[in-house]
Amino acid sequence: QVQLVESGGGLVQAGGSLRLSCAASGGTFSRYIMAWFRQAPGKEREFVAAISRASSTYYADSVKGRFTISRDNAKNTVYLQMRSLKPEDTAVYYCAAESASVVSRNPEAYDYWGQGTQVTVSS
Repeated sequence: QVQLVESGGGLVQAGGSLRLSCAASGGTFSRYIMAWFRQAPGKEREFVAAISRASSTYYADSVKGRFTISRDNAKNTVYLQMRSLKPEDTAVYYCAAESASVVSRNPEAYDYWGQGTQVTVSS
């Protein structure tokens, strides 16, 4: 059983930056595909970014060029560096882990989830 704990959310002005962290425990971190999703009020949970076991990265078009996902297997942690934030980035951000071999953008493919961290971008 893998436990995921996100941190780093908060309130930031448009154009600002935040770095989210997700610390994993209870499993072999390097064996998991890791991803970030987000969910705004009244909307479905949507894919933001993912990183494979080999550190290949994948992004939603809406964040490409502004967000960077990375992982540190020695620290069992995945990061999401967010720059040039926009009000439409406001959401609860969730970390997720997938034990399959193929990176998926579908939240149903992910086996483990964190509790989420709120990101609010003011205009």
